[in-house]
Amino acid sequence: MASYEVTGKLKVKMEEQSFSSGFTKREFVLTTEEQYPQDIKFELIKDKTSAIDKFNPNDTIKVSFNLRGNEYNGKYYVNLQAWRVEAGETAGAPIPPPLDPMVQHATAPAGNSGTIDDIGEDDLPF
Repeated sequence: MASYEVTGKLKVKMEEQSFSSGFTKREFVLTTEEQYPQDIKFELIKDKTSAIDKFNPNDTIKVSFNLRGNEYNGKYYVNLQAWRVEAGETAGAPIPPPLDPMVQHATAPAGNSGTIDDIGEDDLPF
């Protein structure tokens, strides 16, 4: 199974939950740092629940996680199961170079200007 990583700011960390079966989990929310920030909920399970303890809201963290999915009574669920939480790096991050004006960049095919005006107000692309 593939593993994933994401970096962002810790928004909130919830209290640890314990279940009668002995299973424990702790959830937290990370806000991505991109043009359209996303609040993403992760869970830490069993002996990993303390991995978030040393971090506070607004700390930049990097989360390594796996996708987990299951079906229960005809409904499907997806969890982002974190297995490592570490301090994220913001200072010194590489800045992409500006576009070279001498390089010809790809353009939209003729007849499709690709502007935002082409999309209706209620026709969001996602």
